[in-house]
Amino acid sequence: MTAQPVSIPPAPPGLTDLAEIEVAETPRRRVLRRLLHNKAAVFGLAFLAVVLVAALFAPWLAPYDPDATSLEINQLPSGAHWLGTDSLGRDILSRLIFGARVSIEVCLLVVVFATAVAVPLGLVAGYFRGWSDSVIMRTMDALFAFPALTLALAVAALLGPSLVNASIAIAIVFIPGFVRLLRAQVLAVREETFIEASRSIGTGSSRMLVRHVLPNVSGPLIVQVALSFGYALLAEAGLSFLNFGVQIPTASWGTMLQNAYPFILTAPWPLFPPGIAIALTVLSFNLVGDGLRDALGREVYTLKVDS
Repeated sequence: MTAQPVSIPPAPPGLTDLAEIEVAETPRRRVLRRLLHNKAAVFGLAFLAVVLVAALFAPWLAPYDPDATSLEINQLPSGAHWLGTDSLGRDILSRLIFGARVSIEVCLLVVVFATAVAVPLGLVAGYFRGWSDSVIMRTMDALFAFPALTLALAVAALLGPSLVNASIAIAIVFIPGFVRLLRAQVLAVREETFIEASRSIGTGSSRMLVRHVLPNVSGPLIVQVALSFGYALLAEAGLSFLNFGVQIPTASWGTMLQNAYPFILTAPWPLFPPGIAIALTVLSFNLVGDGLRDALGREVYTLKVDS
């Protein structure tokens, strides 16, 4: 019998176009496109953009001086004060806008401090192993032994209440998690074939860590950083509420909650604007972090298949 020719149907047009796009795009553009196709992540990015604009242009957007007091105490929202006034007659909307500046500043400082300390420690612990790994990881385990809020309160009490000291206190809480994540990723990468090939041609350890190891562990670190922004915001609000963070009369969402709490039974509405702002901002950071995790996870899978 003669073999009959088998006709293979053409690939669907959409699949072919998608494959061509995947090949033509660079990895960064591919990750960005996938992130922008995630509706939840786009909502988070849009809300964070609004918060960032409010923080940058607070002096021009706020209708009143955030620290200016008046006799209109605990007033309901009105045409003159869209979100009402607090217990000292200050405009809540103005303080909310200026509070966004403080919250974003603290989040940035926390992430910068934490990554600046954790990245070198995680790379060294995972790549060199031995005594350096033991010393670093036992120190991280000791920090993990303390509850996060208790450790932050202790550091803030030792350093004194201020914005920078609160940022350092919160950053110390995040460092052990960052170090553990990086160490685990480095342990996996250091066994890859391209690392062995680089060693065989005499690549130095510092160049190896910067040029080969760090770029291959940056994906999980980026996701962790995005998620940490939300936790840092909550920690800052908690420290300010307990009077260990930003000090009165500086406007921050935590101090706004602190000022409104004694009047929770008689005038509860000043609690809602900062509380809702904190909840939506933390939610937005988490949505963006989840979107990055999906986009970067798919990118890693694509790179493995292509290789």
